[in-house]
Amino acid sequence: MSTLIEYIPLILFFAVYKLVDIYWATGVLIGTSALQLAYGYFKEGHIAKRHWVFFAIALVLGTMTILFRDEHFIQWKATFIYALLALVLLAARLFFKKNLVQKALTGLLKSVEEKQGGEQGQEIAVPERIWEQLNIFWVILFAVIAVLNIYVAYNFSLDFWVSFKVFGLIGITFVAIIATIMRLYPYFPEEES
Repeated sequence: MSTLIEYIPLILFFAVYKLVDIYWATGVLIGTSALQLAYGYFKEGHIAKRHWVFFAIALVLGTMTILFRDEHFIQWKATFIYALLALVLLAARLFFKKNLVQKALTGLLKSVEEKQGGEQGQEIAVPERIWEQLNIFWVILFAVIAVLNIYVAYNFSLDFWVSFKVFGLIGITFVAIIATIMRLYPYFPEEES
């Protein structure tokens, strides 16, 4: 459910763009992102740092888009976010010796297992080189998406860019998640019959 809620600002951005224009859509994106923060705070009692950062980027670039009547500012939003994600993954690995992809996925797998009533403490045993490959994969993927977003923004129509942002970036991310699961699948514990 929370994953669906995270996409609500993007879905509404697309709908309002199609019905009105990019400036109204940008305003709706900012407003629904603020509501999303409030919802997260009341539901969880706190707001994750990434949500604050993503909101700040949307607020700054969205406000500039509306004030200057220039859609290029909001078009840079995805590039900033994906470039930031790539840099965070890379910096965490190089400077702090932390593999954030490994940390995120093992935490996710544990929470899914707990929700399904599985045994606690049972972790998947994935070789370190696989975690390193996945970290590099996501760094490269995020960097490529950052560049691709700006390429599409400046070389195609605004209509095409909005559709690419909503459907293309989600599609690319979905395929990358499937590839990651397939890479980890051989290391999942076998279920007892």
